[in-house]
Amino acid sequence: MAAETLTGLSGKVAVTNIGLLLSGDIDQPILDADTLVIDDGVIVAVGYEKDCDLEGARTTVDCKGTTVAPGLIDSHVHPVFGDWTPRQNQMGWIESNLNGGVTTMISAGEVHLPGRPKDVLGVKALAITAQRSFEGMRGAGVGGGVKVMAGAPVIEKGMVEEDFKELSEAGVKLLGEVGLGSVKGGEEAAQMVAWARKYGIQSTIHTGGPSIPGSGLIDRDVVLAADADVIGHINGGHTSLSYRHVCDLCEQSSRALEIVHNGNERIALLTARHAIELKCPHRIILGTDSPAGSGVQPLGILRMIALISSLADVPAEIAFCFATGNTARQRNLRQGLIEVSRPADLVFMDRAQHTAADTLLESVQLGDIPGVGMVMIDGLIRCRRSRNTPPATEVPVVI
Repeated sequence: MAAETLTGLSGKVAVTNIGLLLSGDIDQPILDADTLVIDDGVIVAVGYEKDCDLEGARTTVDCKGTTVAPGLIDSHVHPVFGDWTPRQNQMGWIESNLNGGVTTMISAGEVHLPGRPKDVLGVKALAITAQRSFEGMRGAGVGGGVKVMAGAPVIEKGMVEEDFKELSEAGVKLLGEVGLGSVKGGEEAAQMVAWARKYGIQSTIHTGGPSIPGSGLIDRDVVLAADADVIGHINGGHTSLSYRHVCDLCEQSSRALEIVHNGNERIALLTARHAIELKCPHRIILGTDSPAGSGVQPLGILRMIALISSLADVPAEIAFCFATGNTARQRNLRQGLIEVSRPADLVFMDRAQHTAADTLLESVQLGDIPGVGMVMIDGLIRCRRSRNTPPATEVPVVI
């Protein structure tokens, strides 16, 4: 369904009768609570209904015993402008992802823009324009209210420290995938990554074989030398490094391990298992790497959660953390965790109708995608029963 409200503050919102509350925190993935209280888009109470002040709520949502989790974060997307992608000439792809429970997207570069500029001035101009455009897009009601963190320049030869300072001062907080431009050597990339980090700009590096024209192989040694904050699509985008080299990245780097939908599924599972063996599951984050040649995946993050839980033997409540709290912490975001003072970005789910499982978590561990019954961003209902997921057994109601 279309968003109910696109502007304004939520006021006081009570979310009651929660059957299962997933926190997003990998150290405590399930919360002992059945009620949330939200005020103007921010969570102000987490507890039991009898202990919470619900008086004066503008909106009350009865969850009907369903599951509430932080809104999902897609750590790797390639937007262009607005809710359109030239990659598959598709309109409405961001709002469609909202129907898959995604409330935040992080750009790995606006690389699909036709005629994307590659001179230094053009690179900076595009990044600043994209940052401004997507920052204002939500208020205009485009994309269903999804928070798109965009304006991610792809670094090119000739960039100097002053360029990164200028980008930071203009509000740019991300680098696009290192390796998609002319900078492909480890030493040169490391220098630019360091400049970006100095000015508060987070970096992601392409990992594996080439994808779009102009990209190339970024191997283990370049990834380690560049030391970007996020090892982007560690399972390839689409073509992966060898499993041995992926293990080296897990073992020899302390950076985030980003597993994506549009990559090598075997390596995705092996990476998740290896990170858990190394006792660093907090480093795993999830993305789709879409839009891409393989399309747009509105349920891509849910599919990754089900894939990793069912085939890598990861408890479902932990797999949800890979797409919420882990990403929030690796990406320095306020959203992605259910706790007091955090943004009320929430996805309401239940087991899909006629799944073989008795509970939502069991269904995910069997490989089934849950049904989304409602999505909130900043305490505002952005969609009801999803048009994309299998129908949920039960859905929340506004009373």
